[in-house]
Amino acid sequence: MFQEKELIVSKNSASCRLDKFIHLSCKNVSRAFIQNLIKGKKILVNNKVSKASYKVKEDDRILIEKNELLEPRAKKEKIHLKIIFEDKDLIVVNKAQGMVTHPASGIYSGTLVNALLYHCKDSLSGINGVLRPGIVHRLDKETSGLIIACKNNFSHNEIAKQIKERTLKRSYYAIVHGNVQYSKGTINKPIGRHKTQRYKMAVVQGGRRAVTHWVVLKKIQNYTLLECNLETGRTHQIRVHMASIGHPIVGDNTYGKKNDPYPMMLHAYKLVFTHPENKKEIYLETKMPERFSKVITQLALR
Repeated sequence: MFQEKELIVSKNSASCRLDKFIHLSCKNVSRAFIQNLIKGKKILVNNKVSKASYKVKEDDRILIEKNELLEPRAKKEKIHLKIIFEDKDLIVVNKAQGMVTHPASGIYSGTLVNALLYHCKDSLSGINGVLRPGIVHRLDKETSGLIIACKNNFSHNEIAKQIKERTLKRSYYAIVHGNVQYSKGTINKPIGRHKTQRYKMAVVQGGRRAVTHWVVLKKIQNYTLLECNLETGRTHQIRVHMASIGHPIVGDNTYGKKNDPYPMMLHAYKLVFTHPENKKEIYLETKMPERFSKVITQLALR
C-alpha cells in the first residue's frame, strides 16, 4: 500500500461524492474506512476540510495524510463455522449468536471474517476492503443465522444487486414481548440514525424506506413467536420496527427492556436467492435454534 496519496479530479469524475470518488480511486480501502478518515479531518479538498457528501469538481486536489490509507487488515483465524452451502462462488454460514460479522474499531479478532479468511484462504471478494472481504450483507452480533459471503467480485455484485432489487428473500424467527393482536401485518416506517443516541437507529421522518412483514406463529403467555420477512434491509430493521409497535424483541437491551434476562431472540432462518453464476434458485433453511425452544419452555412455565 502507498503511504500518501494526492488525487486530482478529472472531468469524467466531476459531481461524484467525495467518499465514493476516493473509494473508486484507491484499491483495497473500504468506503466506510474512507468516511471515518473524512470525519477525522485526515482528508483535505483544496487544503480544506470537507464532508463525505461533497460533490467533487474538475481539478479538485484531494490530499490524504501520510499513512492514513493503511487500513488494518483482518487476520486469518481457525474458528469453527457451520457451513450450510459452499461452492466456488459463494459460502453461506449459520452464524453463531455473539459473533461479530466483520472487524471494526476495537474488534479485530474472533469475527466471521477472521474465520472466513482461514477457511476460504484468498478466495473472497475485495469490494468492501481488507476489513470486510466477502461481506455483502451483515447480521448484528446477537442475531444468529444465515449469512452469505462472496468469493469473487462478480458474485458480490450480483448478490448485492439482488438485495437492492429485493429479489433476495430473508426470513427470521423472533420472540417479542406481549401478545401481538393480529395474525399478520406489515410495518412500513422509515428508519434513520437516532437524533441523540448515535449508536442507535430509530423510526425517523425523512429516514430510508423500511418494510417488515410479520406472521404470528405462536403465543406464549405474554409473549409471541413471529416469522418476520424483510422487504428492505436497514440496520437493526426488525428490532427497531417491532419496538416501534410496542413489541420489542426479547433479549434486546438496546431497543427493548433493560436487563432482559434472556438472550436476543432473533434468528435469520431462511434465505432464497438466485445463484449468480448458474442462475438456479437457492433455497436454504435452518432449524429453530435450541435457545428458542429453551426460552419458549421457560416462558410457558412463568
